[in-house]
Amino acid sequence: MTKIKICGLFRPEDIEFVNFALPDWCGFIINFPKSHRSITPEQVRALRAGLSNGITPVGVFVDRPAEEVAALLNDGTVSAAQLHGSEDDGYIARLRSLVARTPAPCDVQIWKAFKVRSPADLTAAEASAADLVLLDNGYGTGETFDWSVARGIKRPFILAGGLTPENIPRAVEALHPYGLDLSSGVEVEKKKDFGRIVAAVAAARR
Repeated sequence: MTKIKICGLFRPEDIEFVNFALPDWCGFIINFPKSHRSITPEQVRALRAGLSNGITPVGVFVDRPAEEVAALLNDGTVSAAQLHGSEDDGYIARLRSLVARTPAPCDVQIWKAFKVRSPADLTAAEASAADLVLLDNGYGTGETFDWSVARGIKRPFILAGGLTPENIPRAVEALHPYGLDLSSGVEVEKKKDFGRIVAAVAAARR
């Protein structure tokens, strides 16, 4: 069954919505002021307190210091770090070393997002040291990239960029991704919408 992540939660009602729909993961964009969904670690902890135990919290980071990311993994604020900036394998190795120095939860994961434009981008994603890679449009436009480019990838991946409840069945049929990542596709006027979240999770699990 295809897994699904609802990303960019920033309001208490967003937590209520995902607790009802029960996606596999939910995402918090942390300390990235360019996004209207950005929240602080303190806000994440407050929202996280009300999150269902069945949903794995993911922190989304863009070129943040490895020490900052590791601290949130080590204290259990988030269980996975999704890296969306210029972080390379050296950064990932550094982050792993910082997590390994403390009794972090054993299921902590590091994900890396890649903008997909050509087969060369897939080569980079396949070679990444991350536990899981995310293939994305990369520009925050809410539009899909050319999915045909991603058909040759040889490792499990999460598909992102322009996904909606309506096009999830087509995405799953075309690419058989390990997971799906939605944000703007489950929003109305830049706020998470209960009905669209429920529909998206249901579509992924059909």
